[in-house]
Amino acid sequence: MTGLVVREMTIADVPSMAALEAAVSREPWSAELFAGELDMHASERHWLVAVSVGEDGTELLTGFAGFMYIGVGAGAGTREDSVEEGSVDAGEAHLMNIAVDPAFQRMRVARRLLHGLIRAARSRNVDRLTLEVRPDNGPARALYHRFGMDAVGTRPRYYGDGGDALIMWVHGILGDEYAARLDRLAEPEWSDDLVHGPANRIGDEIEEFES
Repeated sequence: MTGLVVREMTIADVPSMAALEAAVSREPWSAELFAGELDMHASERHWLVAVSVGEDGTELLTGFAGFMYIGVGAGAGTREDSVEEGSVDAGEAHLMNIAVDPAFQRMRVARRLLHGLIRAARSRNVDRLTLEVRPDNGPARALYHRFGMDAVGTRPRYYGDGGDALIMWVHGILGDEYAARLDRLAEPEWSDDLVHGPANRIGDEIEEFES
């Protein structure tokens, strides 16, 4: 193995994503749902995958994560057009799904995926992040807390099995203080490891994920 690469999701990743999802999720997404995400505009969705690259260049999918954007314009994507921290014009991101192959857990794969998504979200003028997580998923909650997220409420019977979900939020990610947090969370080798593959056609230390 030559290393781990975080890159944009492509349609070729869908079968592996669906297989991983079926292996680790209590309520797995279908391959059709994952494929449908690529039909969304880049101002509405952003998905990253983590792959282990072999000596011969072959890839093994080790994890994935995706954001849904709300209030992000179709032309977003440059810091030159950015808005100020806390602005009512700033968008928000919702973590839709995140999963890591059990064989690669505790290798910071989830942290790396979330870090990459948040970096990209800031470039799209996103200032707020939210997600839902099971109350008993301590490792996931600990990871999200490292990224500044706090539980602010509960969604009763959110999951298909009747389980409640904790709602977590972080505000002000466009600010300098949050930028410093991201710098502290990054590893030196991550500086330029986000490989940008084809765009959407239109336009870790954690044991369990269920958002």
